[in-house]
Amino acid sequence: MNRSDHHHFNPWLALVVVCFGQFMVVLDSTIVNVALPAIQLDLGFSDTSLAWVVNAYTLFFGGFLLLGGRAADLLGRRSLFIAGVAVFSLASLANGLATSETQLIVGRAIQGLGGAMLSPAALSVITTSFSEGGERTKALSIWAGVAAGGGAVGLLLGGFLVESLSWEWIFFVNVPVGMGIIFAALRLVPNSRQESALRHFDLLGATTVTGGLVALVYAIVEASSWGWASGKTLGVAALGIALLVAFVAIERRSPAPLVRLELFRLRSLAIGNGVFLMVAGGLFAMFYFASLYLQNILGYSPLTTGLAFLPVTFGIGIGATVAEKLIPRVGLRPVLLTGMLVAAAGLAVLAATTKVGGHYPGIVGGLFPMSIGMGVTFVSLTLVATTNVAESDAGLASGIFNTSQQIGGALGLAVLSSIANSKTSDFLGGIVGKPSFLDQQEALVSGFQTAFIVAAALVAAGTVLAALLLRRRDVARIESGDTVAAIPV
Repeated sequence: MNRSDHHHFNPWLALVVVCFGQFMVVLDSTIVNVALPAIQLDLGFSDTSLAWVVNAYTLFFGGFLLLGGRAADLLGRRSLFIAGVAVFSLASLANGLATSETQLIVGRAIQGLGGAMLSPAALSVITTSFSEGGERTKALSIWAGVAAGGGAVGLLLGGFLVESLSWEWIFFVNVPVGMGIIFAALRLVPNSRQESALRHFDLLGATTVTGGLVALVYAIVEASSWGWASGKTLGVAALGIALLVAFVAIERRSPAPLVRLELFRLRSLAIGNGVFLMVAGGLFAMFYFASLYLQNILGYSPLTTGLAFLPVTFGIGIGATVAEKLIPRVGLRPVLLTGMLVAAAGLAVLAATTKVGGHYPGIVGGLFPMSIGMGVTFVSLTLVATTNVAESDAGLASGIFNTSQQIGGALGLAVLSSIANSKTSDFLGGIVGKPSFLDQQEALVSGFQTAFIVAAALVAAGTVLAALLLRRRDVARIESGDTVAAIPV
C-alpha cells in the first residue's frame, strides 16, 4: 500500500473527500432527469434532441472511464481526482450559462469526461489508502452507500432547485462544492501512483470507442426523423461501427490496452456484461420517460416528481438486500432470473398504467416491483461479471462492468427515445386537421407506452439470454462463497 508524502495522513479524512466527489457525480446522473421538461421549454430542445442532455454525459463518462483509471495510476491519483473535479465543475458552470442546445450538449459531454477522470481516481485512493481486510471493506461499504444515496438525493435536490430557483442551479450548485472538494483534496488526499507500470496511455483506443458510440447513438436518435433506411442513418451508423471495429484492432496491438480482450474469454464475465448491456438499456431509460410523463402529462411539479421516485430508491435497496440473502441459499441463477422477470413485469405494468388520465398509485404499482427486480438484477450480475476473475484483474473487471452500465444505458435510451418519437409522430400524422392539446397529450403517451413495452422486452430478452447461456459451473464460486470482491466505480 502506498500511503502518502503527508506526515500525518488520515485515510478516513481522505475517504470523506473522495466520497464527496463521487457523490457529486452520482447525484448529477439523476438530478438532470427531473429538470428535463424545464430545460426543453427554456432552450427549445425537440423531443428527439432532448435525450442528448442525458446521453452526451453518459457516453463520455463510459467511453473514457477505463482511460481515467489508468491515468490515475500513472499520473497520481490525487492529481487526476482534482483535475476531474475541476473539469466537472467548470463544465457545470458552462451548462448553467448555456443559451442553446449545442452549448448544453457539449458541456454535458465535458462533464462526463470530468466524471470519468475523478470517479476511478477516487476509488483508487480508497484501495491504496486502506489495507486489505476489515478497514478496506468498511471504507468500500461507505463508498457504495454514498453512491447509492446520491441517486435519491439527486431526484429531491433537482426538484427543489428547479422549483424554487431555476434549472440552471442544478449545475451551478456543483461549482462551490467542487471548489471545496479541491481545497480539501490538496490537504487531505495522498498523491500515490503506480511507479513501475508501463507509462502508456491508450488515448487512441478511448477516442475510437467513444467516437464510435457517439456516432452509433446519433444515428439511432436521428433515425426517427431521417428514416431508419435513409442514407444518412446508414452512413452515420456505418461510421460508428467502423470506429468500434478500429477500437478492437487497436486494443489487440496496444502495449497497454484499455481492455485486454482475452479477458472476455471468461464465460461468466462475457455473459454478465452482455446481459447487463441489454438490461441497462431497458431499466435506465425508465427514469427519462417516467420523469417526462409525470411532469408533462400528469402535471407534477419538479419537487413532487422527485418525491414520486422515492419508492424506486427503497425498492432497489430491498432488492439488493434480498439478493444478498437468497443467493447463498437458493443459488444465483434462480435469483437472477426471478429478479429480471420481476423488473420486466414492472415495466409492463408501467406501460399499462401510463395514460392521459393516469394516477400515481397505478404508476407506483409498476415502479416499485420494477425497482425491486432492478436491485436483485444489479447485485446478481455484478457477482457474475466480477467473480472467476484473477485478483489482479478485479479492478479491470469492475471497470468493464461499470462501462457496460453506462454504454448500455446510453444505447437503450437512444433506441427507446427514437422509437417513442416515431410512435408520437405517427399518431399525430393520423389526425386530420390541427391536433388539439388532448391529441398532443395522447400522442406523447403513446410514445411513452411504446418505450416502456420495448424496455420490458429488452429485460425479458436479457432473461432468456441469461437462462440459455449462464451455466451452473459459471456461478459455482459465487454460490460456494469463494468470490473476489470487485466494487464497480
